[in-house]
Amino acid sequence: MKHRRLRVRGLVQGVGFRPYVWRLAHELGLTGWVRNDGEGVDIEAHGSEAALAALIDRLPRELPRLARIDSLESIPASPAKLSDFSIIDSGSGPVATAIGPDAALCPECIADICNPHGRRWRYAFTTCTHCGPRYTVSRSIPYDRASTSLAGFPLCPPCHGEYTDPADRRFHAETTCCPECGPHLSLLDADGQPVAGDPVAETLHRLLAGEIVALKGLGGFHLACDAWNAGTVSRLRERKAREEKPFAVMGLNAAAFTGLAEIDGDALALLQSAAAPIVLCRKGSTDLPDIAPGLGWIGTMLPTTPLHLLLWHEAAGRPAGSDWLNAPHDMLLVMTSANPQGEPLVIDNDEALERLSGIADAFLVHDRDIVVRCDDSVAFATPGGAPAFIRRARGYTPVPIPLAADGPTVLAFGAYLKNTVCVMKGREAFLSQHIGGLENAAAIGFQEEVVEHLLAILDVQPELVAHDLHPDFASTRLATAYAAERGIPAFAVGHHHAHIAAIAAEHGHTEPLLGLALDGVGLGSDGGLWGGELLLFDGADCERLGHLPELALPGGDRAAREPWRMAGSALAACDRGGDVADFIARRHPGHDGARLAQMLAKHLNCPPTSSLGRLFDAAAGLLGLRSVMRYEGQAAMELEGLAARHGAAPPLPEAFVPGQGPDFSRLLSLLADCDDVSYGAALFHSTVAAALADWARVAAAQLGLAHIACGGGCALNRVLMTALRTHLAKYGLNLLEARQAPPNDGGIALGQAWIARHI
Repeated sequence: MKHRRLRVRGLVQGVGFRPYVWRLAHELGLTGWVRNDGEGVDIEAHGSEAALAALIDRLPRELPRLARIDSLESIPASPAKLSDFSIIDSGSGPVATAIGPDAALCPECIADICNPHGRRWRYAFTTCTHCGPRYTVSRSIPYDRASTSLAGFPLCPPCHGEYTDPADRRFHAETTCCPECGPHLSLLDADGQPVAGDPVAETLHRLLAGEIVALKGLGGFHLACDAWNAGTVSRLRERKAREEKPFAVMGLNAAAFTGLAEIDGDALALLQSAAAPIVLCRKGSTDLPDIAPGLGWIGTMLPTTPLHLLLWHEAAGRPAGSDWLNAPHDMLLVMTSANPQGEPLVIDNDEALERLSGIADAFLVHDRDIVVRCDDSVAFATPGGAPAFIRRARGYTPVPIPLAADGPTVLAFGAYLKNTVCVMKGREAFLSQHIGGLENAAAIGFQEEVVEHLLAILDVQPELVAHDLHPDFASTRLATAYAAERGIPAFAVGHHHAHIAAIAAEHGHTEPLLGLALDGVGLGSDGGLWGGELLLFDGADCERLGHLPELALPGGDRAAREPWRMAGSALAACDRGGDVADFIARRHPGHDGARLAQMLAKHLNCPPTSSLGRLFDAAAGLLGLRSVMRYEGQAAMELEGLAARHGAAPPLPEAFVPGQGPDFSRLLSLLADCDDVSYGAALFHSTVAAALADWARVAAAQLGLAHIACGGGCALNRVLMTALRTHLAKYGLNLLEARQAPPNDGGIALGQAWIARHI
C-alpha cells in the first residue's frame, strides 16, 4: 500500500471535479477522500503504487468538460485505514466555490433532450455539471442553488436524487431541473399576449414566415430571423438602426455553412467548444444577403442552449437520438444582440416587451431570471482551436487569467469604448464581460452593475483603483469617485501603456520588452493623440521611443468617422495639398473638398495624431472605398477584406527610413492614383507590416531585446498581423499577442490593473 496527498489548483470547483475524482478512484480501487478547500481541491488516496500512478496520470487527461488544472502537486501521506473513497466536507481556509462561465449544451444533455422516453424530452432547460448557465444566474457566493435564479424552483424527488448521487453527472449541478420542477417557455405576440400552441413550434413557424423573434438566451435576449430572407434581414437592420454592421449567423453544424464560410478544423473545434463563441471565418464563394456587407469574414455560431437546439429539432421533425445533428440542414438564423442601438443588452421579460417594441414581432420568453447581462463572445480561431478574442464575454467570463505574481487587489475601470472592468485578486485576473461603449446613462449604469456583481462573486474589496489617463471618460469619473468614496488610491494609466501591459500580464512577462501600440486614438502622456507608438515597456515605466508619421484630423472627431477627410489629410501629408479639392470631387463626390483643402492649408481644427487606425481610414479614403463609416472600424475592416481576397503584394521598400522610422508618404501617394482597389488594399497591408517589422528590428537590436508585444485595435487585423508575425520571426524576434483578452480596448482594463500593481 502506498499513500499520497494531491493538491490540485485551477478551475476545479463547481465543474464536477470531485465526483470525477470519486469515480476515477473507485475504478482504480483506491481508498481515501476528496474535498474542496480554499486553494482548490485536496485529495488523499491510498492503494497500490500502480493505481496511484494511474490516478496522477489520468487526472489531467480525462478532465470534466469545464475543468482546468493549473498545477498538480503530489506528496507522501500518512497511512490511514479507510474502507472506501468518499467526498467529504470542505477543508480548512475560506472556501467560496468558484462561479464558472456559462457553457454550451453538452453531448449527454443533447441525448437527454432527444430521448422521447426520458424525463427531459425536448426540455429547454436541461443542464448538468458539464453545461448550462452559471455566471449569468449567480447573485453571490457560495455558488449554490439558493444564490442563483433557480432558487425559486425546488428540486423534485427524481432531480434531488440525481443531485445527491456522486455517480450521477448532475451531482451538485446547481441549475439542474426538469419539466416537473423547473422553468417553462412561453411565446408572446407583439402586444405581450400569450400565443397558443407549442412555443418552440410556433416560434419556428413565425421565423420561417419572415418574422423577427426576440429569444431569451443565457446572458440576454437575441433578435432572430431567417438569414436567407433578405427582406426580413433588411427590416431588422431598419428597426434596430443597424445600417451595415455585420450580423452573426447560427447554423446546426458546419455543413450548414458550406459555401458561405470556410470552417477549418481549428474553427470547428472552437465552435464546438464548451464556450461556443461566435467564430469569424473567411467568407466562401456564396454570400448571404446583407449579413456582413463588404467584409471578408462572417460570424458563425452553433446552437449553444437547449432552446436554440430545439428550433432545429423541430425543423427536422423531432427525431429521436442524435444522428440528425450531423445531417445537412439549410436553416440559418441571424442571432444578434437584442438591444436598441447603443444601449445595454435586454435581459428581463417586461424589459423586452418595452424596449424591443417595434423591433420584435414576437417574444420567446421563460421564467428563469437572467441575473447579469453577458453578450456573446466573438473570436477568431488560432491553431489548436484556441480563441483570439474580438469580444470576450459568454463562455469565458469569469474564467481567471493566471498571473506571474501575487499582489494587492485592484479594480480597473477600462476605457470608453468596448469597455470591460478587471479585478486582480491574488495571482489571477478576472476580466468582466463586454460592456460596450459608455455613451449613455444606461451603459454607464451597466458598468456600475458589473463592478458590483464581479466584486460580489469574487468576495473582495479593492485596495487600488486604476483608470484611463483621459479625464473626461465616464469610466475615469466612475473610478475616481469610487476610490474617493472608499479612501483608496486611484492611478491614471496611459492608454497605450495599458495596451502593452495587458499583453505582458497574460504572458507572465516581467522583463523589459518592446511594445507596438497599434490603435485608434488614445490620449498620450504628452497630451497628444497617440495610436501608432513604439514603446520601451518595463512594468510601471514606459518610454515612447518613436511614433508613426502624424496625420491631421480635419474636423477633429469627425475625421474618425469620415475617411474622405483622412484621404485629404494624407494627400496634404504627401505634399499634394493642391490636389485635395480635385481628388475629393473625383473620388468622393458630394463632399466639400475645397473647404477641406483650406482647413488643411491653414491648420484649422486639424489636431495631429500618430494613429495607425486613422492611417487605415486614410488608405480607404484614398482608394475611394468608403466616404463615411456607419460603425467604428468599418473602413479598415473592408480594406482588410479586400486585401485578404487579393492575396499578398510585395511591399514598397521605401516605407522605412533608418534613423527616422516608418515613412508612408510614397505609399499614400500611390494609393491616391491607384485604380485597382484590391491591389491597393493588399499593398497597403504588406507595406505597413514590413515597415513596422523593420522599425521593431532596429530598436530591438539597439536595446538588446527579443520580445515584441503588439496591442491595440489594429492588432485585430488578421492580414496585418500575419505579415508582421512572419517578418519578425525572420528577424529572430518573438511576437507576443493577445490571446486571453482582446487586444483592443476590451482588454485594456487588464493592463491598467497590472500597471497599478507595479507602481
